[in-house]
Amino acid sequence: MSGIGEILKAVGDFGLFQKWLVLLTLFPCLGVAFHQFCQLFMVPHVPHHCDTSWIRAVGPNLTEEEQLNLTLPRDTDGAYEQCSMYSPVDRDLVSIVAYGLNTTEKCSSGWVYPSTQPPSLLTEFDLVCDRKNLNNISQSIYMLGLLLGSMIFGPLSDRIGRRPVILISVILQGLFGVGIAFVPHFYVYMAFRCVVGASVSGITMTILALATEWVGVSSRPKAVLISHCCFAIGQMLLAGLSYGIRNWRLLEIAGSAPIFAFFFYIRVLPESARWLVTKGRIEEAKKVLQKAASINKRTIPPGLLEQLKPETQNKSGSTLDLFRKKHLRKVTLIMSCAWFVNSLVYYGLSLNVTNFGLDIYLTQLAFGAVEIPARVGCIFTLQWFGRKKTQAVLLLLSGLVCLIITGIPEDQPVATTVLAIIGKFTASASFSTSYVYSAELFPTVVRQTGVGLCSMSARVAGIIAPLIRLLDQYHRAIPMAIFGSAPMVGGLLCVLLPETLGTDLADNTGGGRPPAKVCENANSSSENGHVKGKDGGQDNEYTKTTHF
Repeated sequence: MSGIGEILKAVGDFGLFQKWLVLLTLFPCLGVAFHQFCQLFMVPHVPHHCDTSWIRAVGPNLTEEEQLNLTLPRDTDGAYEQCSMYSPVDRDLVSIVAYGLNTTEKCSSGWVYPSTQPPSLLTEFDLVCDRKNLNNISQSIYMLGLLLGSMIFGPLSDRIGRRPVILISVILQGLFGVGIAFVPHFYVYMAFRCVVGASVSGITMTILALATEWVGVSSRPKAVLISHCCFAIGQMLLAGLSYGIRNWRLLEIAGSAPIFAFFFYIRVLPESARWLVTKGRIEEAKKVLQKAASINKRTIPPGLLEQLKPETQNKSGSTLDLFRKKHLRKVTLIMSCAWFVNSLVYYGLSLNVTNFGLDIYLTQLAFGAVEIPARVGCIFTLQWFGRKKTQAVLLLLSGLVCLIITGIPEDQPVATTVLAIIGKFTASASFSTSYVYSAELFPTVVRQTGVGLCSMSARVAGIIAPLIRLLDQYHRAIPMAIFGSAPMVGGLLCVLLPETLGTDLADNTGGGRPPAKVCENANSSSENGHVKGKDGGQDNEYTKTTHF
């Protein structure tokens, strides 16, 4: 054994060193919330109509109302059509006024927006009519970046270290985040957003891994809970920032530039002592451990440091191992489904904030605030009602709320928004439950692989969620019906899983049975998925991919 676990206990589980470390890692969580949802405020609903300035060539003295009345058809409600116009003709104004125009076509010369409207993605890149779907597609591109980032930066941090990956991710997020404010074309905007999404994954994954590798087992739930709450606070700050800055380019700079401050104090972040030991860099590990102990006003016994030796990493199980045993196959399929539908309903509600009918800034503020009690309350419900019941009920409630929303008339925005906030509460709590439940269901040898597969299914759902919203062009209730029915199915499937509250954790895939019940072991897992093993106090770890 390397003795790293015993040395970290001597350093202190959650002393001043770890508290400063967690505090330093909270700042990027605010930026994560911004990039996740900022586009919602950059594509506001703006009245628009086709540009029909062609008629000015034959009628330069026409008023605006006369121009529109001659060149735009009206809909059934008597309002001007927003996506069609009368075809230009080679006739004089007297003839046009006398006989009118009959042939219509799609807008061929662009659109006109109110002159008082601040610059937005919608007005600058004409995200209306046939191009309005690009809004949701670009959200999916960002989610694709999150998936790519988790696939790239996770293994990279294991290879070159936590600090270098954090540095690379910060530089990418800062440069491409600020660069978005200067893009000349919407397709360039989508490409930059994809890179920002990848950097967000790199930062959140690696920072949480770094923090949890320094924090003791008993304090890890606290550390991760703080980061989750900080993400919720970031959503609330986004509402205020977007309310004060209506120009989308300035808003992008205001939300992206602060990450450079993290770049300046990254030098004080320590490298993970565990990672250093696994790479055989023992002297570096000793120095950083001694520094941590000094800040915590603790002393590491000299003999303990001398016992520090390179650690041989146990080989994790492969993805195929998850499907060889019947009970593992069931757990893998059901939990992957649970993560998928959970992510689907979470982003289905979060990205729909502009369509609930009330003020989007107040709705976003409420959406962020409700996540804090959801995360905190999850800890207590897990202990009172167990993992299985909590997971199943929260998914069922999330789905039920969405299905109820489909039956509410459009002229009842208050009822719709209140239900959406309740759905956001249950979906957030369900996500936190999934981390704990998954860590306890998978045996140690395949835990990292199993949770990684579940996390990837959640990322795929994040990509699909914005695309499902495109179905509202056929009926407004279709997207919410899908967001509601999917978690209902996932919640029912969770009933088939074993309960893990008060059970010992399995270390291998043998036996074909779920873990056996033990006494006084209800707290064997922490919220971020770090669980206590049977190796004499050492904690078997996997790196959690956050759903931020």
